[in-house]
Amino acid sequence: MSPEGKKLFNIIILGVSFMFIFTAFQSCGNIAQTVITNLNNTDFHGSGYMSMSIIYGVLSASNLIAPSLVAIVGPQFSMVVSGVFYSLYIAVFIQPATWAFYTASVLIGIAAAVLWTAQGNCLTENSDENTIGRNSGIFWALLQFSLIFGNLYIYLAWQGKTHISESDRRTVFIALTVISLVGTVLFFLIRKQEDTKAPGDDDSTNEILGVSSSARNKMMRAVAAFKKSITLSFTKEMLLLSVTTAYTGLVLTFFSGVYGTCIGAVNRFGSEEKSLIGLSGIFIGVGEILGGGIFGLLSKKSRSGRNPVVMLGILVHFIAFYLIFFNMPNDAPIAPMEGTDQVAYMIPSKEVAMLCSFLLGLGDSCFNTQLLSILGFLYSEDSAPAFAIFKFVQSICAAVAYFYSNYFLLQWQLLIMVLVGFFGTITFFTVEWGAAAALAARGSDYSSI
Repeated sequence: MSPEGKKLFNIIILGVSFMFIFTAFQSCGNIAQTVITNLNNTDFHGSGYMSMSIIYGVLSASNLIAPSLVAIVGPQFSMVVSGVFYSLYIAVFIQPATWAFYTASVLIGIAAAVLWTAQGNCLTENSDENTIGRNSGIFWALLQFSLIFGNLYIYLAWQGKTHISESDRRTVFIALTVISLVGTVLFFLIRKQEDTKAPGDDDSTNEILGVSSSARNKMMRAVAAFKKSITLSFTKEMLLLSVTTAYTGLVLTFFSGVYGTCIGAVNRFGSEEKSLIGLSGIFIGVGEILGGGIFGLLSKKSRSGRNPVVMLGILVHFIAFYLIFFNMPNDAPIAPMEGTDQVAYMIPSKEVAMLCSFLLGLGDSCFNTQLLSILGFLYSEDSAPAFAIFKFVQSICAAVAYFYSNYFLLQWQLLIMVLVGFFGTITFFTVEWGAAAALAARGSDYSSI
């Protein structure tokens, strides 16, 4: 296989592995609060929102050390170990215990920081400035198939159910745990890039130096990665992109946890309210996949760079927020187990709810494919620290959003996303214009990014 063929193979395996793991995890997050609501009259007293807040809070802090860990053990092994912890978190729901639930939330927060830092490193190692847009799109589209498969199962399994039984819960989470483990195993198929040896390198000398030299080099790389993370955090481009990244964290919280809970709480949807959570996830996935395909795979046909895609993303999201405001009751995110009988500005419509799910996914893919692309382009030599900062900002904002989702009415959650999204779009435009100017100065074609 040619070097380019090997790189493309690695990107596909990376995307498929993430697809399996997040088929399990995102489905778990989408139904966690609904399942937990049915458990809270037992000895279990956990909160799905609080768990997600812990996960993203720990994730944000762990991103400070994630580049060092990836530098020491390598991206492939980092992803394998992280995948095991994702599976353990999902397995907790088979027989829930409050202490195990919150302990697993802490552990998966650490694992997620390492997983996404290693993913960014692997994506960048297998791309160059001409293929980073295409590869980001391939990875994102494959990843978002996870929203289709898991939620399709939930939709079919829970159709017509108003209460989730113990048998229903165990069946779903055993299946999701196995799916997550399959994705973890697939990481072993990623092929390492051959090391290029400088002229004059002496193999015998390397053998004599042995393990101690290797360990010392890994520690030096770990320290260098940590220092680079701190340095990059305060660059102009990273600070500006952090506003855009913060918006993706808020939106991630909303469509992966809050919106599904809102749909499941609307009593006017009748016996379909629980199965509609799965259907909503499917429509989000369709939007994500369509966006990843169009704006990633077809990026070479664009001669306008990334800004038009981000502009489309924010417009699509604003339309979705407007429709959700009119369609969903204000108390839906914090409704009790009995649900809510309130009505917003229109009779709740299942069709409008599913349209909004699609728009949320489409807009999210616009932002994430372009953020992955611009980070890979700007920081091709420092990919692990750059992607760690990206996940740090995204996850800390997701943690904050999951926390206030316990208390804020729907209208205030939508308003926060509108304001942060507006400013995040402006800051992305600023960085993209700078990247375009730098590319033009090098004599490269702007459409290649």
